[in-house]
Amino acid sequence: MEQLRFSTLDSAGVLLCLFAILVRFTVTAEQDGENLSGLSTNPDKDIFVVRENGTTCLMVEFAVRFMVPFDVLALNGIDLITENAYLSLPRGADIEGKCGSQDAHIHISWNDNAYTLRIYFVKETSGKRHDVWKISKVQFVYDTSEKTHFLNSYNPGKHTASTHHLSALETPAGRSYVCEAKQTLTLISSDHQKGVTVAISDVQIQPFDINSDFTFSEAYKCITDQREQLEETLPLILSFILGLIIVITLSVYHFHLKLTAATQSQLPCDRSMYKNM
Repeated sequence: MEQLRFSTLDSAGVLLCLFAILVRFTVTAEQDGENLSGLSTNPDKDIFVVRENGTTCLMVEFAVRFMVPFDVLALNGIDLITENAYLSLPRGADIEGKCGSQDAHIHISWNDNAYTLRIYFVKETSGKRHDVWKISKVQFVYDTSEKTHFLNSYNPGKHTASTHHLSALETPAGRSYVCEAKQTLTLISSDHQKGVTVAISDVQIQPFDINSDFTFSEAYKCITDQREQLEETLPLILSFILGLIIVITLSVYHFHLKLTAATQSQLPCDRSMYKNM
């Protein structure tokens, strides 16, 4: 009887372990990140997708460049000099992400996790009772012991640069944010409070409410693009209005000439007709 009881307990333990492994595998498989940068015709642009249950739930397309200050020893071996490392987001980066109803994020890592870019999104109700989404936080983890960009770095190691109280790219819910113009963010680093600059351009992002797989929803253009588009079209509009005014003026003048000529043709030319007047 005792042997049967132990056998039953052992079997239950094995089943629980198998169930835990299955659940872990299922959770891992539910949300999957894909790097589609090879599909972009722009070599500087990256495309990343997070999928949940086989459906796209977060999409990011952009070109990203970083300017990271770091310290090196001066020639005297005593003083410190600040230099800048310039790097960009490569096409071969690894990604992971999370999709939620109110919050989402994407983590992009490369060069054996020497660099990681983390972007956090939230969806909330604005003061006008309309749902909007925005970027709430950006983090950039970098390792100054990586020799490609941080040559002769003083006291090398990993640092984290973060934004504080960020509210960026506010977009109506159910739409994607689009901006061709370059936008910059300044992140404060754990490396003596240095300012890390992140420049983002050629952007299209949507972290919530994607209706079609691998397809952005209706675009919401940034103010900078709207202003540039207005600046491009305004001269055309003014030229059209000026041309229309010239045509109307010439038409009125031509009509006036015809009317004057018609009036003069009706007047008598023979002065003998004035004798009886």
